[in-house]
Amino acid sequence: MLKLNKVHHIAIICSDYKKSKKFYTEILGFKIEEEHYRDERLSYKTDLSLNGQYILELFSFPDPPERVSRPEACGLRHLAFEVDDIEQSKLFLEENGIIVESVRIDECTNKRFCFFADPDNLPIELYEK
Repeated sequence: MLKLNKVHHIAIICSDYKKSKKFYTEILGFKIEEEHYRDERLSYKTDLSLNGQYILELFSFPDPPERVSRPEACGLRHLAFEVDDIEQSKLFLEENGIIVESVRIDECTNKRFCFFADPDNLPIELYEK
């Protein structure tokens, strides 16, 4: 069996770099660790961290195809982030113009969770601690 230590990072390709960069930094609270524009690819590659841990790479490419979110397709389903207070987190997102689904209860863990989407309709879940 392969010995994996942890998830190193998650890569996201966005259609509007400035909009996605603002969403991930100003709304979700990620910190920019490094940001590079790559002339040969006409794209940005930006490393983002959360609470000091490198976790996301944000990419821009010219004219990427849209992601299929509904109906759900094979592959990555969503990103999930733990929060202390689901209601407070949901309210913050809504106050910032983000549509958030109703809070539900995970039937396996009895924990509360809800979903919303990033600027490219990538599903994001908040899961209460």
